[in-house]
Amino acid sequence: MIHHVWGLLHHPEKEWHLIRGEHESISHLYAHHVLLLAAIPVVCALIGTTQVGWTYGGSETYKVSLPNGIALGVAFYALMLMAVGVVGNMIHWLARRIENRPSRRDCLIFAGYIATPMFLCGVFALYPAFWFCMLGMVIGLLYSAYLLYKGTPSFLGISHERGFILSTTTLGIGVLVLEALLVVIVLLWSMGTDHSVVWHLFR
Repeated sequence: MIHHVWGLLHHPEKEWHLIRGEHESISHLYAHHVLLLAAIPVVCALIGTTQVGWTYGGSETYKVSLPNGIALGVAFYALMLMAVGVVGNMIHWLARRIENRPSRRDCLIFAGYIATPMFLCGVFALYPAFWFCMLGMVIGLLYSAYLLYKGTPSFLGISHERGFILSTTTLGIGVLVLEALLVVIVLLWSMGTDHSVVWHLFR
């Protein structure tokens, strides 16, 4: 639930044990955690792109109109919710050869919680300079990786040795998924302006 946020940031190993003991359902996870936290980068990006404007390092800024921003925000939100499911299923698939393989439910819940720092770092989108958003993405990714390594043995119940291999593989594939998602997000939010890379492809 949303009250786990502080625990995951302050004492993750202890918090993973608490989360494991709750036997939370996937629907409960989404309703009380993912849907709420995933709204942070969407709302911040909407405010930043419509009120401040995109900048790619120069002095010029490119604002997105409010109707375009809302439409793109809905697409952005859907992509993030889908990404949590993709990562959770990927963890479950990667653990297929482990004797005490965690359930799909546990893997999806695990994915929802390790995404917490990424969601929180969405506040960087209030100032949508490309370098600033990238900084936020790196900070979120690093702490998500820390939660991943801490949570694999604590929450999924996998030994440290096997957990390290699973976490490293998950992180590697997850980074690729994140990079692809980042490209899509940047393209989506810039499409609301006349200076999008997408529009230049059709000229």
